[in-house]
Amino acid sequence: MAATSSEVPGLTAQLDKLAYHHGGPSLPADKPHAFVYFITIRNESDRTVTLLGRKWVVTHADGSQLVIEGDKIVGETPRLAPGESFSYNSYHVTGCDAVAQGCFHGVDEHGARIHVPLPSFEMVIPHE
Repeated sequence: MAATSSEVPGLTAQLDKLAYHHGGPSLPADKPHAFVYFITIRNESDRTVTLLGRKWVVTHADGSQLVIEGDKIVGETPRLAPGESFSYNSYHVTGCDAVAQGCFHGVDEHGARIHVPLPSFEMVIPHE
């Protein structure tokens, strides 16, 4: 039987800031829009947790989806005691508007599997 994963009351993830950048030599011609996102994961629970990875689904306005999943969070496996937080930033490039939804996963101090959902957020290309 597979181990189940549960949400832990007091363990939250939130989008702190979303920044937009257009064009430049580092962006592909078919995806000239970059969205830089800043996220904080807070542990206000009664247990220590270790975050081991993430899974995101980005749904583009053209109907395509991109699933991003893997071990670690920006190369780290944050260990958060009660009252601690972990903040990071990353980015997504796109050719159209998109909506991102995600979840972080890991284990608590007793080895139970946990997950931390991130509320979905929109990446809307500014129109001039």
